[in-house]
Amino acid sequence: MTLPRGFKAQAERDALEFRQKLATPHLAPIDIEALAELVNAQVISGEKLVDITRFQELERVQVGAFSAATFLIDDKHFIVTNPLSSEPRRRSDIAHELGHLILKHELGEIRQVEGVPFRSCKPDEEEQATAYGSTLLLPSQVLKSLVFKGITDPAKIAQSQNVSLEMARFRLNTSGVLNIKKSRSPA
Repeated sequence: MTLPRGFKAQAERDALEFRQKLATPHLAPIDIEALAELVNAQVISGEKLVDITRFQELERVQVGAFSAATFLIDDKHFIVTNPLSSEPRRRSDIAHELGHLILKHELGEIRQVEGVPFRSCKPDEEEQATAYGSTLLLPSQVLKSLVFKGITDPAKIAQSQNVSLEMARFRLNTSGVLNIKKSRSPA
């Protein structure tokens, strides 16, 4: 699947606009929960709603089956996260769910895991939410600044932005920032 024409550029513009609205310093990680509040969503850890053993059992049945879900209750969105996730993974999951909300995706597909129904979006909308959410966490301008400061190690980028190593690698590979740095380096 491919993203619609202009999608990545719009995601970059939106990410910078949200950082500006939240007064996020240029190289600071975005406060993803403050961003959720900005778009009328509240983040809740799942163990506040059900016993944590339910999450442990689901994880045992299928690793990674549940990361986060969004519910609309009385005109407010609630993003429920997996309490077993690391902080960087939780931030990524929230950003993904915010991608769905900001892009106004509709829930449509029902899947079942061990008899428990889950609603999800269409595959192309999942791809869009992943791309959009990752851009919210690591906009190209932030990556470019880090790379031009000599920080190209994905582990260091992940640590500085409070994202997972996988997220840092994903954005380095999809943003084209390393190619820009290479093209501007003296031969």
